Amino acid sequence: MSPEDHQPLPRRRFLWDLGAGFGGVALASLLERDGFFTPRALAAATAASGPLLPHRVTRARACIFLFMFGGPSQVDLFDYKPELQKRDGQTVDNEFRRGTRTQAVLQASRRTFRQHGESGLWCSDALPHLARHMDKLAMVHSLYSDSFAHGSAVLQMNSGRILQGHPSLGAWLSYGLGTRNENLPSYVVMLDPRGGPTTGAPNWSSGYMPAVHQGTLLRTAGQPILNLQPPPGSSREVQRREIESLHALNAAHLAAHPGHSELAARIASYELAFQLQATAPEALDLSREDPRTLEMYGLNEPKPGWHSLAQGPAPFGRQCLIARRLVERGVRFVQLYSGGGAAGGQNTWDGHHGIEENLRLHCPEIDQPIAALLTDLEQRGLLEDTLVVWGGEFGRMPVSETFNTGGKPGGRDHNPKGFTYWLAGAGVRGGTRYGETDELGEAAVVHRHHLRDLHATILHLMGLDHQRLTYFYGGLNNKLTGVVEAEVIRGILS
Repeated sequence: MSPEDHQPLPRRRFLWDLGAGFGGVALASLLERDGFFTPRALAAATAASGPLLPHRVTRARACIFLFMFGGPSQVDLFDYKPELQKRDGQTVDNEFRRGTRTQAVLQASRRTFRQHGESGLWCSDALPHLARHMDKLAMVHSLYSDSFAHGSAVLQMNSGRILQGHPSLGAWLSYGLGTRNENLPSYVVMLDPRGGPTTGAPNWSSGYMPAVHQGTLLRTAGQPILNLQPPPGSSREVQRREIESLHALNAAHLAAHPGHSELAARIASYELAFQLQATAPEALDLSREDPRTLEMYGLNEPKPGWHSLAQGPAPFGRQCLIARRLVERGVRFVQLYSGGGAAGGQNTWDGHHGIEENLRLHCPEIDQPIAALLTDLEQRGLLEDTLVVWGGEFGRMPVSETFNTGGKPGGRDHNPKGFTYWLAGAGVRGGTRYGETDELGEAAVVHRHHLRDLHATILHLMGLDHQRLTYFYGGLNNKLTGVVEAEVIRGILS
């Protein structure tokens, strides 16, 4: 130990560390009033844009998170259950909400499953393009989470908590690793053209961290970033002088209001916006891509006419291609949403009102683009240092739902008790099947992992230790994985 380790603690710090009960709660307001928290807030503000050091050497430098909002059906896509197929139509006891049970009818998948590649991983005919890449994927079939409701479940998958106000995964990566390109955001989010997810912006928020770590939203239509272009007649030189003047005023204001991270983030945002005028158009300009690449991602496919909500692969394909271009240029974390707008309809992966129609809508929208993304990343040597994650806020039940459909059968209800995620790329052992749900596909039973373990695994693959990556707020060293112990899912690591 160094001599500094033996120095006595300051009296207020000693009392804070000692005050674990109600005394500590009472002391909190006194200590805040006495200035205890100010140095920490100042330190957080001054370090707002500077990264911590990675905790371990890792190949992964970027992460692309493919979020299927609404909850994709694992028993119709990847988690093949022969027993469910055999018992189609039988009545079973089903927990359709936490602690609430009812009699329900088993509904077999109408999809055809086959094993693919050398690994023999199962994939249904709903995703024929992705099926050719199974040897790249590590399937985790035994995840579970805490909420049956979309809003809280999406928040928990993104931030580790069912309540708003906590930093999202991308914010934690930005805070822990910083940016790889000063002229582009470190954290980018692209939404489905049909709308954003339930609970909206808190899903890419920086929470109680400095605001500089929040996600930058790229729009899917029109200008990708609002108010980015300068007004007519304004030159770069004039803008530069204006921004420098704003910097001076904001810096003076920040000096008078120490600890306000929003002010530091605003200063950084003006500078980033100025740089983005040159860098964003180039990064988002798909006309520079080879026509064969555009075709591979499905950008030339027409919008289907069989359903008003059907989009075809072009919108998500465009996002996947932009995601590749962004990580190629140093963006740390890109999150793409498939499915958008209010939950409960076929506009998302929320297949209450007919799982077959839902699969027919959404699977063709992502199948070709994701297969193209994996191919493209691999061909460019980017899959070696890019982590790709796929999944939603929960899965679906193996029974036919009637609770939310007025008695109409054919849909599937929410299922946070056992669902599937897959990972590919840097540090992931491709062709891996890990964990199991029960024989009907309802609940995780073998190698069960809470989603906090998924978060711990993503951080691990990105070079961060979930136990050491902390942010002091409200008297706690907060972690993405929370206060309950988490573990890395080592069975999928290469």
